[in-house]
Amino acid sequence: MRYTYRLRPGVTAAAALLAEWGRCRWLWNEAVHQQKIGAKPTFCKLSKLLTEARSRNTWLREGSQVVQQQTLRTYASALQASFKIKGRGRPTIKKLKKTLPSLEYTLRGFTIRDRRLRLADGIEIPVVWSRELPSDPTSVRVYQDSLGHWYASFVVRREAFGAPEASGAIGVDWGVRTTATTADARFDLPHLGHRKRCAAELARAQRKMARRRRPKGHAQSNGYHRAKHAAAKLHKKAARQNSHDSRQWAKSIVDNHQVIAVEDFKPKFLAKSTMARKIADAAIGAAKRELIERGMRAGRRVVLVPPAYTTMTCSECAVRAKQRIGLSVRVFECAACGFTACRDLNAARTVLATVERDRVGGDDVRHVITSLRGVGSNAV
Repeated sequence: MRYTYRLRPGVTAAAALLAEWGRCRWLWNEAVHQQKIGAKPTFCKLSKLLTEARSRNTWLREGSQVVQQQTLRTYASALQASFKIKGRGRPTIKKLKKTLPSLEYTLRGFTIRDRRLRLADGIEIPVVWSRELPSDPTSVRVYQDSLGHWYASFVVRREAFGAPEASGAIGVDWGVRTTATTADARFDLPHLGHRKRCAAELARAQRKMARRRRPKGHAQSNGYHRAKHAAAKLHKKAARQNSHDSRQWAKSIVDNHQVIAVEDFKPKFLAKSTMARKIADAAIGAAKRELIERGMRAGRRVVLVPPAYTTMTCSECAVRAKQRIGLSVRVFECAACGFTACRDLNAARTVLATVERDRVGGDDVRHVITSLRGVGSNAV
């Protein structure tokens, strides 16, 4: 697991971290260039490239070879995953203005002495130990967030904590008006709208940024940077509130259910639509990821169900509607049996009916419901 702590680097340490990040970013971009020209950069080829570059450039030799090798190893893994995982794109250029620093150190590159983190090349940083490490870390990732704060994320081993015994099953359907609708209304995750509440403050900060922005090619003023920091702080506040709510909700689901059927909904495509702001405010991706990770750590059975036809299929009689149901229609009405329910609740019940299979296609949803009908009414 990862244990993350806040760092308090001084001016010298922060400058050294940024300089190290500049070297790693140059290596990453060079690896991307090698891929674009058809050199097929494997990790072995990139390691030879690093050795040659360090022998020629004093600037590169001033940095830690450990973190530079880890950068190339991460690139090689990302490139390999882009060929094996469907939808995963090739690694791209890391631009200075759009990419936040992130450095990976293995055991050869860091130590913890006197409760301070000591990195390669003599970088020493105080750590805010909010909790004790359960074991000796095997690696650490030092990164900076959008507010300029530095963090250290240690990889450690921790004993698994047993989750409370549970025997129930639940289905989860994702939406916008209600972030997560479940087959049991007690466990619904309402749309809390944290970003919407701070929209007025964010608009003021963004207008202040626009007024203070200087033409391209001129250094920005301190007033512009203060306004930019205020806007980033509001974004971070909303994101942390959503993350906290997702953790609390996922814990309640996992503690009370042994089988969790989750709609395998991918909200990424909605980020390019007119619903982008609402989807970002709902934070469906964060809630889904937290539920799956927490359920797997607790030993629960987590089933991913494709979203195809879950809204159109009646959870009572398993008959599929002949026409698509528009988003403006919030009540599902079955033409065959007359069953009526909220469309999201009906979808959650339909998702729950697929728990007997690890993963099913959209055409199999109605057949699973029919097969479960004889098990008992509590199954759906």
